[in-house]
Amino acid sequence: MSTASLQQSIQQLRLGFLGAGSITEAMLTGICKQHLLDPDHIYVTNQGDDERLRFLQERFGVHPTRDKEAMLASCDTLILAMKPKDAREACLALRGIVRSDQLIISLIAGVPTDLLGSWLGVDCPIIRTMPNTSSAIGLSATGVAAGRFAEQKHMDLAYHLFTSIGSVFPLPESELDIVTGLSGSGPAYVYYLVEAMELAGQKAGLSAEMSRQLTVQTLLGAAHMLQHTQAEPAVLRKKVTSPGGTTQAGIEVLEAYRFQEAVTAAILRAAERARELGAQHENTSIS
Repeated sequence: MSTASLQQSIQQLRLGFLGAGSITEAMLTGICKQHLLDPDHIYVTNQGDDERLRFLQERFGVHPTRDKEAMLASCDTLILAMKPKDAREACLALRGIVRSDQLIISLIAGVPTDLLGSWLGVDCPIIRTMPNTSSAIGLSATGVAAGRFAEQKHMDLAYHLFTSIGSVFPLPESELDIVTGLSGSGPAYVYYLVEAMELAGQKAGLSAEMSRQLTVQTLLGAAHMLQHTQAEPAVLRKKVTSPGGTTQAGIEVLEAYRFQEAVTAAILRAAERARELGAQHENTSIS
């Protein structure tokens, strides 16, 4: 499908979000900022938080609704954005409503597309994704994987949709759990590092504002160096680390605390947790 055809298809798209949490808000921010889709073509529902729905309506101009059947009758594409623990019940509530010609895009960590399909009770195209909250500023890193009935046209549409909120990485579904641990949860690890850097600056006498500005600019500069030089991070680190200097003294402390080991373990544990969330539903498929 050509880019022009894709853009036309998306402009005509009617999109429904089942779930109204932070990732839905982040995606709506990106979609609306990029003028990718008319907010009048977007519907949002959740389990029962009317105040949250009113907030999204006032901020983005989308349609809040409690009538899932009417929403699905109007929408070409449904985005499943609920928590993993709520996924089975939510999908079963859609059973008999979802059509085989509707595209389902899942943002649910750990739940395979085949299992989603069994809950929905229809052989419809399902695409599993894992964006992160940086989608709100158009800088998400989103892994995308096709389910059994998803065709290239569906992947093209999903790719174009998520490109509007960042970079998209097509992957086999088997790799989506590690994507969840690495880039889905990754922003939280970076923010955790920022908290520590800011606190160190303040403990050493800097103002909170100055600590924030220096920390953020340092992270931005390091990220751009990685992106623009294409150098290995170890190479860039060694260029900053003079023997016997200040950086080496700091690195030695990080090594003493097994910093790299801790970060690696955190990412792998998050990926493992994604698999656990999926495993909780292993015996809940419905024929």
